[in-house]
Amino acid sequence: MINKKKILTVFGTRPEAIKMCPLVLELKEREKFDVVVCVSGQHKEMLESVLKVFGVVPNYDLEIMKEKQTLFDVTINILDKIKEVLEKEKPDVVLVHGDTSTTFVTSLACFYLGIPVGHVEAGLRTYNIHSPFPEEFNRQAVSIVSKFNFAPTKLARQNLINEGKPSDTIFITGNTVIDAFKTTIVSNYQHPQLEWAKDSRLIIITAHRRENLGEPMVHMFRAIKRIMDEFHDVKAIYPIHMNPTVRSIANTELAGNDRIRIIEPLDVVDFHNFINASHLIITDSGGIQEEAPSLGKPVLVMRDTTERPEGIEAGTLMLVGTDEETIYESFKELLTNEDTYEKMARANNPYGDGHASERIANILEEELFSL
Repeated sequence: MINKKKILTVFGTRPEAIKMCPLVLELKEREKFDVVVCVSGQHKEMLESVLKVFGVVPNYDLEIMKEKQTLFDVTINILDKIKEVLEKEKPDVVLVHGDTSTTFVTSLACFYLGIPVGHVEAGLRTYNIHSPFPEEFNRQAVSIVSKFNFAPTKLARQNLINEGKPSDTIFITGNTVIDAFKTTIVSNYQHPQLEWAKDSRLIIITAHRRENLGEPMVHMFRAIKRIMDEFHDVKAIYPIHMNPTVRSIANTELAGNDRIRIIEPLDVVDFHNFINASHLIITDSGGIQEEAPSLGKPVLVMRDTTERPEGIEAGTLMLVGTDEETIYESFKELLTNEDTYEKMARANNPYGDGHASERIANILEEELFSL
């Protein structure tokens, strides 16, 4: 009779779910583990669609989401509701992911209750706690309390060592988002929007960061609009974020060009296959900086900082900030200079080989059963 170890996984947003579901499925295949899944509901509709794709059914849903929720609401509600789950389940380890408020608050609750935390995608840093906000603070805070640190890259591991984390608590695993492609990428994928764009160079746009709301986002969209007005062989699809401020700015600044389509958010299967069909990505998002290079797609990052410098070093990402002219010129360079484009498209992917979940499960077996 195996004395199973209980692993509680906690996540709450769509990007977290995309990266955690492959790990949940891998852990559930191991006889040594009793796996419990708790979602916070920090995102709701977008989260549910990812869970459905991977066939993951939560044991708990904290259902914290409410209209116009603030960081105060998210923090207070998770802290209040996660306590009961932790005390009831008494897990041997709680796995959290990345840098969301769900991750930070769950880790804080585990610290209060003396429960070990395993941090998936540990060690990403900009070292500017205001960019991205609040994610940079969240991930640094989680690293203070985490017992197991699953770093996706050598640089992420070095960041943690530089901060004084014991090296025997840090494990390089690759990024679990690459594992997700095994489920989401479809060879014969079709979609009406891709049919519309099939005779063009397709650009995928994503933009939603808090620190870019207002003038920075206006500059971003104006640069994109200039490119779209100038290059008639290019079409763009923007799966827009739910944030009403983002929607208002996008509808104002991107209106008037019939080769830009603003559409509702895509589920993970659609989104990954849209990336796969694209020519390049222009974004201020985080996870897509790992996803797109894995599919050979250059990425222009409309941010002043990135916690994924491996992609810049490898040549798959270009950090262009939020200045309109800089974005315009960089975008134009990729569309007009074939050598620049090919160097980015063919650069080595620094984010893993699709076996991160397997490595994490192996490490947990070794570590938890040697205690």
